[in-house]
Amino acid sequence: MVELIYDGSFEGLFTAIFETYSRKLTAVKISRAGTEQALLFGEQITVYTDATQAQRVWKKLQVLIGWEGLHSIRQVYLSEIPEMEQVILGTVRYALLQGQDVLSDYGHPDILRLRQIARMVHREKHRMEAFVRFQLTKDELYYSVIDPDFNVLPLILAHFEGRYADQRWLIYDQRRKYGIYYDLHTTAFVDLTPDVALDQPGMEILNEEEPLYQLLWKDYFHHVNIPSRKNTKLHLQHVPKRYWKYLTEKRGI
Repeated sequence: MVELIYDGSFEGLFTAIFETYSRKLTAVKISRAGTEQALLFGEQITVYTDATQAQRVWKKLQVLIGWEGLHSIRQVYLSEIPEMEQVILGTVRYALLQGQDVLSDYGHPDILRLRQIARMVHREKHRMEAFVRFQLTKDELYYSVIDPDFNVLPLILAHFEGRYADQRWLIYDQRRKYGIYYDLHTTAFVDLTPDVALDQPGMEILNEEEPLYQLLWKDYFHHVNIPSRKNTKLHLQHVPKRYWKYLTEKRGI
């Protein structure tokens, strides 16, 4: 067994996949740096990210499985699930072996698992797009703090860039300690100091009208609710309880 250790980046993962073929490895495991374990039998090799090698893998897969397949692989990478490197490696190997698009072959365990994980990430992406609620600060910045199950910030960027192009905003992932910031012109990934607690803002940073807007929204939500048509089971299917913390209308329930 040979364990290839990469830096955790998407290009690093594709470089590691390139190395499995360059070194003609059969029994191989790919691990993110910091997650590797000592091997009693076998060898550990550190793989250094090479953009040229990664691009060669990307272009080959583009021919074999197309943009949809590459998007699914990226979704699985962003899932951060411990098994994701092996699932992606298994998918790439099978595609190269068959020499064609294999993403509809659910009989192959890696293809099936790839599709399952990609579907979970896709669902989380749409929930974040639907459930994000912004708060306005005194310096006219709309911000929201989220804690998604998967690393979906790169996937929701385009949605918010297009929908809120006329205002400055920041969406911060408190679990992964980074965010996306839009300044009316460009969007960038940003890191904040660990002691920033945007999820529990003090009144001193909020726009003075923000509490009123939140109160009005809660009041509106209360009045449009029809008690006789309440279906809690169906509601929880569409809006699971773990997402309530993002919703202004659910706070305090």
